[in-house]
Amino acid sequence: MRVTAPFGRRAVPITARERYGAYTVLHCRDSAGPRPQAGQFYMLSAAARWGGGEAERPFLPRAFSVLRAPDPTDELQFLIEDVGPGTNRLCELGSDDELLLVGPLGLGYAQPREGRGPLLVGGGVGIAPLAILQDQLELPALTLLGFRDAAHAAGAALFGDPARIATDDGSAGHGGLVTDLLLDAIDEDGHVEVYACGPPPMLEAVRSLCAERGVPAQLALESGMACGYGACFGCVVPTRNGYIRLCVDGPVLDAARLATALVAGAGH
Repeated sequence: MRVTAPFGRRAVPITARERYGAYTVLHCRDSAGPRPQAGQFYMLSAAARWGGGEAERPFLPRAFSVLRAPDPTDELQFLIEDVGPGTNRLCELGSDDELLLVGPLGLGYAQPREGRGPLLVGGGVGIAPLAILQDQLELPALTLLGFRDAAHAAGAALFGDPARIATDDGSAGHGGLVTDLLLDAIDEDGHVEVYACGPPPMLEAVRSLCAERGVPAQLALESGMACGYGACFGCVVPTRNGYIRLCVDGPVLDAARLATALVAGAGH
């Protein structure tokens, strides 16, 4: 679904900052914007000292999926991992700072097809849109989350219902890939629709596995974005029916539209 964003960029106050292991969660109050749908995103930048770091970076705003938008408040939450100049600056923000944002943008997740239950699969910082999706689904969902290690797996605490966890190094939950858990879950009950967000190799593994098992899937893809509303053509990705701009025709796509989820330029 698409909720239309107000025109222009707006400044919103930061109300809280929390740490969950390797991740930072920013809380802000967006009184001028509509409530987003799960899977939609915002273009974020700091109101001060954006473009004032080393080599004048960061240059451009960064795209982030919404982690949570609790009703009936005007609060928005974003999950951020410090991996570069833009995320580093955002992770520094506190309750005395303002966030500049544009959004909500893009197309979000749809409710599952009739007769199917939701199955959520997230990897790393890609768990973010699955938390708000968990809030907005009409049916309860099994949630599978994959992380690098135990420090990153602390992000699983953001989910209201317990999730099955996998870590690459085996320091928390299942030692291995989250797609191992997905295969087991589909074997337990194949009447599901998979909702996934994570790094491109994980999304491609989910797409391939679901195609083999005849299970529908909705994938939230990532690609480099400069504007977020279709003007720059920086996030063009291939589908079976030609190229699309992920910011306006996605970021959530039906997996059947894709020959591969290994999108060039995606990932950190």
